[in-house]
Amino acid sequence: MIRRILFLSAILTVQSLHAEFKAGSAVIDITPPKLPVLVNGGMLSRYVDKLTTHIHARAIVATDGKTEIAIVVVDSCMMGREFLDDAKKAAAAKTGIPAERMLISATHAHSTPASMGCLGTDPDPNYVPFLKEKLVEAIATAQAAMVPARLGFAKADAAEFTALRQWIRRPDRLAEDPFGNKSVRANMHAGRNWDDVTGESGPEDPDLSLISFQTKDGKPLAVLANFSMHYFGDKEISADYFGLFADGLKQRIDPEGKMVGIMPHGCSGDIYRVDYTVPEKERPKPTMAEYTNGLLDIALKAYAGIKYDEQPTLAMTETRMTLKYRTPDKQRLEWAQRVVKEMGDRLAKTPTEVYAREQILLHERQQTEIVVQALLLGDIGIATTPNETYAITGLKIKAASPLPHTLVIELANGGDGYIPPPEMHAWGGYNTWAARSAGLEVDAEPKIAGAAIAALERITDKPRREWKLSDGAAAKAVLDLKPAAYWRLNEFTGPVAADASAHDHDAVYERDVAYYLAGPKSASFCTHGEVNRAPHLVGARIRSRFPKLGHQYSISLWFWNGMPNDGRDTSGWLFSRADDHGLGLLGDHLGIGGKSGNTGKLIFFSGSNEKNVVAGKTEIPRWQWQHVVLVRDKNKVSAYLNGALEFEADSGPFQSPHECFFGGRSDNASNWEGRLDEIAVFDRALNAAEIAKLEVK
Repeated sequence: MIRRILFLSAILTVQSLHAEFKAGSAVIDITPPKLPVLVNGGMLSRYVDKLTTHIHARAIVATDGKTEIAIVVVDSCMMGREFLDDAKKAAAAKTGIPAERMLISATHAHSTPASMGCLGTDPDPNYVPFLKEKLVEAIATAQAAMVPARLGFAKADAAEFTALRQWIRRPDRLAEDPFGNKSVRANMHAGRNWDDVTGESGPEDPDLSLISFQTKDGKPLAVLANFSMHYFGDKEISADYFGLFADGLKQRIDPEGKMVGIMPHGCSGDIYRVDYTVPEKERPKPTMAEYTNGLLDIALKAYAGIKYDEQPTLAMTETRMTLKYRTPDKQRLEWAQRVVKEMGDRLAKTPTEVYAREQILLHERQQTEIVVQALLLGDIGIATTPNETYAITGLKIKAASPLPHTLVIELANGGDGYIPPPEMHAWGGYNTWAARSAGLEVDAEPKIAGAAIAALERITDKPRREWKLSDGAAAKAVLDLKPAAYWRLNEFTGPVAADASAHDHDAVYERDVAYYLAGPKSASFCTHGEVNRAPHLVGARIRSRFPKLGHQYSISLWFWNGMPNDGRDTSGWLFSRADDHGLGLLGDHLGIGGKSGNTGKLIFFSGSNEKNVVAGKTEIPRWQWQHVVLVRDKNKVSAYLNGALEFEADSGPFQSPHECFFGGRSDNASNWEGRLDEIAVFDRALNAAEIAKLEVK
């Protein structure tokens, strides 16, 4: 008996070592059988009774002989966790795939039937049970289609097809929120009017990623593409560009076969297709088909170079977390109750009424459970969030992933609203207004991103990567001059700005900073093709203490001014060395002049008398990177702009305040509205030859 058990165990061990990787795919039509149907994605409730394209649930089921997983991407704006938990339970009963091994995500098309309540729209009561049945059918059909398979990955740069839609407003151009307060410092599409804004609030993610499933002999089974662009937009029921892209993959790769194209939603909470950095008259205005075909062209070039893994390992893990809602205080709740009482039984007609109702719903619920997943497919990782996630969050997860290839799918396993990084909550805007569409606690974003990274660690049994920009020639030139501190300012978040020199002299970001935007001269400051990164200061400062910095010192920094040169009396202050919270008799202050004088030129004064200002010669254009070096050599001060001497002046006696501020003045007057980068402090007066070494060609 013992011999027989050992023999069977040996057979099972050999079989598991040689278990085949299998995959199957399916497309199931989920177009509502009866019209009209409620459609969400807008502020107010609306019915739609016309059809532009059919909508679908597209599924992949795969197994490595040990672990079986299902991925379903649904043409839906969003789906709630409770609904999806119910659908997964039913699918598990039919297929035997554990519910926690199922990923179901929404494409976020704003032209699809409502399967969950959001803002002014309730779920369509007739469509929800129909959709549940179709999700079960999609998983079961894909499972039944499984055949021996192989797996490959490709990635391409599609930067021209994605851009930031959230922009930071000028401090004197705040917008009003639905509660009647002028609180909106950043909001969607504000970049349409350049005079209102100082710049984008974050980075975009240009990666177009492809996961290809083929039979062992190379016949296409499915291609899953992932890209960060919010949606294109359609009035009637439509799968939006997600459906067009999925169909386009099939038509271009396997027009006569049964291949399934799939496009889940990448991290796109602050992303749209219109690049507001381009003047309006020059912006492309493609149709949805033109936009999709351009993206397909890029995808197919990448697809042609895919190499395949014949025996990938699969793994999947799931984390469930309870997060609190940002519930209304007593005053706001009483206001909301009055508004809703006046509405009676009718639907909300205005944003104010919508958000009043949302306050009551958040108060009733208090908290919710969310799901975060990670999948391993060979050397490919997939992380999920149940939210409308900003591009920077997806980039954080990818940068930390232990795997060489990682993509992030949002609005998966739930529809729990926007999760701006914590620093952005202070700026208001639609993405922060407390509602089911944006109601999770302020720290939801780092908690969810952290859970996703930890899940990737678990499925790989490897630690997260420590992310760092490479040092290109320009960075090495700074380091070769032995700075007392050098802050490359490439952080994903604050409050610490890490010192890249050997002195561990970290600086601190003050509140109101947008992180990880494009910095200057990427090819010079980095060596591996990365984008150099920089923070955008929203009236904030970066500060550090230098008790031993004497009356001979130099400051080198790159700056990008978000304010119009004549937008305020002083356009902004770049550097200040003085005691905090005022202008003392001692101190140095370097900035850019505004409409009160020396418009757009470097300005400098020492002490507390702003009338004793020294100005440069060159008017500096807005929204362009510039390099400045300020040199104090005892009683002599000089400044160089892009290597050229702008001014030289005697400044009188100087003592040594310990505090140094970058992007702001010691009294917080006209703090910087724009980006800073590559700040270096030297404890000596640099000479002309040394300054020349800092110039980037």
